[in-house]
Amino acid sequence: MDTEKMGAAARSAARILGVAGTAVKNKALDAMANALEANADSIIAANRTDLDNAKQNGMKDSLMDRLRLTPERIAGMADGVRQVAALADPVGEVIEGSVRPNGMKIQRVRVPLGVVGIIFEARPNVTSDAAALCLKSGNACILRGGKEAIHSNMAIADVLRQAVASAGLPADCIQLVSDTSRESANQMMRMNGYLDVLIPRGGAGLIKAVVRNSTVPVIETGVGNCHVYVDSTADTDMAANIIYNAKTSRPSVCNAIETILVHKDIAQKALPVIKARLDDKKVEIRGCERTAAILGECVIPATDEDYATEFLDYILACRVVDSLDEAIDHIAKYSTGHSECIVTSDYFSAEKFTSSVDSAAVYVNCSTRFTDGGEFGLGAEIGISTQKLHARGPMGIRQLTSSKFIIQGDGQIR
Repeated sequence: MDTEKMGAAARSAARILGVAGTAVKNKALDAMANALEANADSIIAANRTDLDNAKQNGMKDSLMDRLRLTPERIAGMADGVRQVAALADPVGEVIEGSVRPNGMKIQRVRVPLGVVGIIFEARPNVTSDAAALCLKSGNACILRGGKEAIHSNMAIADVLRQAVASAGLPADCIQLVSDTSRESANQMMRMNGYLDVLIPRGGAGLIKAVVRNSTVPVIETGVGNCHVYVDSTADTDMAANIIYNAKTSRPSVCNAIETILVHKDIAQKALPVIKARLDDKKVEIRGCERTAAILGECVIPATDEDYATEFLDYILACRVVDSLDEAIDHIAKYSTGHSECIVTSDYFSAEKFTSSVDSAAVYVNCSTRFTDGGEFGLGAEIGISTQKLHARGPMGIRQLTSSKFIIQGDGQIR
């Protein structure tokens, strides 16, 4: 990986893209969407190579699902790019302004971050999502996917670069690192002077490595050890439906739940109903002693490690708790700060849960699977930020901007 060459090219492209008008950026995005659809067959052929390699290497079915591209998924990727084009351009937006007593006019306006680096794993759709979001927000991007999706990512990136160039912007607004070795990731973590921010998107191991080792500023995203707490006043059928959806609709994503906490007063009634729904997908339950006493030998004894694990599979940890406070304490200990839910009919329990649980998204009586930029009305997202500085929760185009002050005077001096 030629770090200096890629960084310099990205810096040069970012200077042009950062001042490009909305119409030019939208033209490029439209070209990108059309190119994805026009080249779907070649992209799927490249993806088939990745899938064959993944199968030979014993990749889990749930992770294979993340990797797989179909005509429908590519059409969805193209639609995602068009949705980004339809969003209001954040660059140049006046956030606030004032006039000082000396007559100076001060405005704070949105500006691009500059060059955004993104390290991600086995989801090739991230290539188009990230490229589109960065372009609309005026940022050049350097993308580095995992070896599992390298053929897919290269095919997608080539298509996108050609489309951007056809619209009159530098192809180097979008760059893909073809070297998937650990060293290439380490080099990106040290691209100070070229990268303005680095965003890891993937499993816990990747994110932890980037946070610990990067000298470039990092926005931490993604790890989702998410919970549903079933309160003593919960509607049992509602709880079962929410848990079924949050666990099984797509277990390999970060907003899927990994643990349920059930109040002791409703556990005897609720747990059999919940298990009956989960049995449709043959979900393995790892539970505490009280869970096993209710559900029987099908329950695998849970460990502390189970409660701390993002399974990304048809596995669910379960614990019966004595109170709302115990549930909140459990979440505080094991949560990654992503998404948590309470199912309850009690207003005060809901209020206490939402005020006490410190996660990016806290739900009352609805599935954690809604933690998504599109579902929140923000458009496509670069990831879910689980940190508290700069951005938290779904990161759309506004979260890919910074701000600067513009001061206008007529000769004032200090």
